Amino acid sequence: MEHSSLLFQVFVYLLAAVCAVPLAKRLGLGSVLGYLIAGIIIGPFALKLVGHISDNMVQFSEYGVVMMLFLIGLELRPAMLWNLRVPLLLMGGVQVLSTALVIAAIVLIIGLKFKASLVVGFILALSSTAIVLQSFHEKGWLSRNAGKNAIAILLFQDIAAIPMLAFLPLLANTTLKVNYSTEAALKQALLVTAIVLGIIVVGRFLLRPVFRYIAASKLRESFTATALLIVVGIAFAMHAVGLSPALGAFLAGVVLADSEYRHELESDIEPFKGLLLGLFFISVGASINFALVLEHPMLIMGLVFALILAKGLVLFGLNRKFKMPLRDNILLAMALAQGGEFCFVLSSYAVQQQVLRVETGSILKLVVALSMLFTPLLIMLYAKFIEPRFHQKQTQESDIEEQDNPVVIAGFGRVGQIVGRLLTANGIKTTVLDVDATYIDMLRKVGFKVFYGDAERMDLLYKAGLDKAKILILAIDDSERALKIAKEVRGKYPDLKILARVRGRAQAFEFINNGFVDCYRETYDTSISMGMDALRYLGFSAHQAQRAGHLFKKLDTEALYGIASLYGRDDQSYFSEAQQNRENLEKAFAADREAMKKNSDQAWD
Repeated sequence: MEHSSLLFQVFVYLLAAVCAVPLAKRLGLGSVLGYLIAGIIIGPFALKLVGHISDNMVQFSEYGVVMMLFLIGLELRPAMLWNLRVPLLLMGGVQVLSTALVIAAIVLIIGLKFKASLVVGFILALSSTAIVLQSFHEKGWLSRNAGKNAIAILLFQDIAAIPMLAFLPLLANTTLKVNYSTEAALKQALLVTAIVLGIIVVGRFLLRPVFRYIAASKLRESFTATALLIVVGIAFAMHAVGLSPALGAFLAGVVLADSEYRHELESDIEPFKGLLLGLFFISVGASINFALVLEHPMLIMGLVFALILAKGLVLFGLNRKFKMPLRDNILLAMALAQGGEFCFVLSSYAVQQQVLRVETGSILKLVVALSMLFTPLLIMLYAKFIEPRFHQKQTQESDIEEQDNPVVIAGFGRVGQIVGRLLTANGIKTTVLDVDATYIDMLRKVGFKVFYGDAERMDLLYKAGLDKAKILILAIDDSERALKIAKEVRGKYPDLKILARVRGRAQAFEFINNGFVDCYRETYDTSISMGMDALRYLGFSAHQAQRAGHLFKKLDTEALYGIASLYGRDDQSYFSEAQQNRENLEKAFAADREAMKKNSDQAWD
């Protein structure tokens, strides 16, 4: 079969993703770098399993970026987006302009003409939305201030790409009549306004009845097709008027953020987003022209590092002017220092308009692709080496007074907050530790004593008053880290009571087998409450539902502790015992129902 066969190409792309990405994740490299490496391996300059990447393939794969921004929009309600207006307009605008001018000056010194230097500066001022946001999503950084500022800056860059496309023909042909340019700009502005207003009106008033109608059919594939139709349709409309499809999809997501169908849309779009994003990253990796790198290795690599250094320094300097915290500043400077997806489009268009020479355009695309390849490595270096040291330094420099509260809570997310509020409401003072700086000010305002720091550090736990406390509540969402902390704390404070949040049954077994009996599955009680409500709606009395919930919890907890020692064995003893427990549970409930019939309690009917 020829390598140009569509089926063969699809097979190679999927095989590369399946083989390379899990390996890269296991090695701690992240999925983005895994996709890029996979593209390099199968590309025309390695195994040659796929030929040169066509523009159609790149455009198709860019729908992954479109869907990603649609999902981000679903998470940002209009009020939240309004709160991002300052970084969107101010930080994004200043960043694009400053970076463009600095890079243009450097390129002008190297030897390019003024027009070409200006174009290169603006093209390289843009960063990769796909790589940055996907990497931040994997690291859980999108909710941080750095993540929100990254979204704002990248959105502005997507917007800025449109006037850049309009600006290129003006550089190519400076004899255009002013009246014609003004008239064309006015028509374009009216068309853009109409499209944007249309998205808002349709999303606000028409899509909910459509979704309600589709949902009534109870066909999951129809809802999925409708979700895809919305994203692709908006992208097509935006592309038709010369706007960014990703920007249109983001706007649609924001409009639908308050919809009751938001979670359904997320679950339907997510698999397509992940697959198309992977395809995009693979196509970027496969497009890297290593033959050109070998011809001019010093020049190409020098340009790549010069780009990353120049953009990083400009971003760092600007963020200091905006008084961004140092931790977020370093992260943004390293994460946004590459070229972006629009660079490929803009450089091709600049060559087409004869603003750049073909050779310059080829080198520009190569530099951008290589800078994108290095970005996941930079983010990985930041996560492994820079951020931990920064956390340690920040904690050591903070003025922490020793505490003597009876309860120390490690982690103040959705579980820790509820526990802390319950204790505080009953007059119990608590000391809280959390690694998310966004919570700290809020917690202190409502009266909690909060330390910024990692509960794995015993010196920080000591300052939090662990030697005087009666209880340590481990409410962090990483069961493996929680077990590690519990073991170390027990070694130093054997009489301290440790209550631990665990993700599920398997993690509970780990704690129980290590001697920590007070472990709480994070969804367990909620699930039992939901089950009791379901029984009531099915005709059980309130008393019967309550009795069933308590009995299930009692029997299931006994089974949990009884079977914990068998978990993880190579033989079938665990599964045999689990099967026996299930049968015992059914028999116990049957016996309880018979007892209820003989001694009926109507008190809660």
